[in-house]
Amino acid sequence: MLLINDPQDAPPGPKVVAVGSFDGLHLGHQHLLRQALQDAHAHHMPLLVYTFDPPSKVFMKGEGFLTDLSEKTELLRGLGVEIALIVPFNEEFARRDKSEFLGDLRGLEARLIYVGEDFRFGRGRAGGLEDLASVAPIRVLPLLELPRDIALRPDLANGPVKSSRIRELLKAGDVEGARGLLGRPYSARGIVVEGDHLGRTLGFPTANLQVSAMKVLPLGVYAVRVRTHEGEYGAVANVGHRPTLGGRVLRFEVHLFDFEGDLYGQELTVEFMHKIRDEMKFGSLDELKAQIARDAQAARAALDLT
Repeated sequence: MLLINDPQDAPPGPKVVAVGSFDGLHLGHQHLLRQALQDAHAHHMPLLVYTFDPPSKVFMKGEGFLTDLSEKTELLRGLGVEIALIVPFNEEFARRDKSEFLGDLRGLEARLIYVGEDFRFGRGRAGGLEDLASVAPIRVLPLLELPRDIALRPDLANGPVKSSRIRELLKAGDVEGARGLLGRPYSARGIVVEGDHLGRTLGFPTANLQVSAMKVLPLGVYAVRVRTHEGEYGAVANVGHRPTLGGRVLRFEVHLFDFEGDLYGQELTVEFMHKIRDEMKFGSLDELKAQIARDAQAARAALDLT
């Protein structure tokens, strides 16, 4: 996949262009992009995805993102996208008139444009579907709703698949629901950094992960799968403020099962599989240690590692 940051760097020739923030690359996004790929292949043109970093709502409203740049590009590549134009979304870009955005599409030689039904663009969200149609024929896909018979849970069929809905599920710690709308486990990547070694003192050494402050993280204790340079491991993760210790800073810690070695400096990918419990405050470190042992046992059982 060719990755570019400026429309002028796109290779010449006609293209199918799909436009959107695509935060999370959830099932709705995947459906749109697969339809766009089918059209691109049928017309012997490449598919170019025009998207933004950070997603527009992260920059404009301060919302957290579901996929960082490396996750998004990896997912786009996996879907078979040939060209990804990832434009920095900043103050200058937010001030652009809709005509400038339309000029980008003309310069890209868009011959067919794919968007979701709620797509708007340009300063003040002034641009709409009728403006896009002045550049090239458009395919407007309605927001995807999951049929009840294929939804992971019946409640996930109640309403469209949207990034905002996934954020709400994660805020509630419902990682199973998020997986049902993403089509894969929700994941987070982070670099292992030095901690205070409390986990080792308690008999459960943890890797402390440093992630972007804007990355959406579900609070609580979870059964997770962790990808390392050495392979994949089951693990138990805690995302929270460690109230037993009077903590104030959000911490993201994982205890890998059956692992021995040094993870400092490695980037780990953590997939959230099942929630075990909410974070809670204990009366002593002994009580905390006993609960961590129960959490580890519950995580092993949830991951079928017992």
